[in-house]
Amino acid sequence: MKIIKDKISIAELKKMAEEMFGDLVKAVVDVEKGILVVGGELHSDEEALLIENGSNQQTLWGINLYPEIKDESWIEFDALINLRPSQGNRSRGIDNPEIREKIIEIVNNLIKQ
Repeated sequence: MKIIKDKISIAELKKMAEEMFGDLVKAVVDVEKGILVVGGELHSDEEALLIENGSNQQTLWGINLYPEIKDESWIEFDALINLRPSQGNRSRGIDNPEIREKIIEIVNNLIKQ
């Protein structure tokens, strides 16, 4: 697993995808700090790594990245860690459009196309 605070290339994500799941890389985004972690087998492992490094669980959201896809659908908002009824999120997706937009902004800022 790797915490991304600066940039990571799409080529590096493709290599991670091939080594793990074939076509996707799991990631957890800290929408408060503007960072993400990639390369874990489970979103919960990535979430734990960010928490160990000072992140607040309430600002962490799980996504999947498909580095071979060239349009906006390359980001999939789907992870068990997103089930948070206490925060008003009752699905594995991310129900709040503002949080989704913030995640897209962070991902686009940190990943070099």
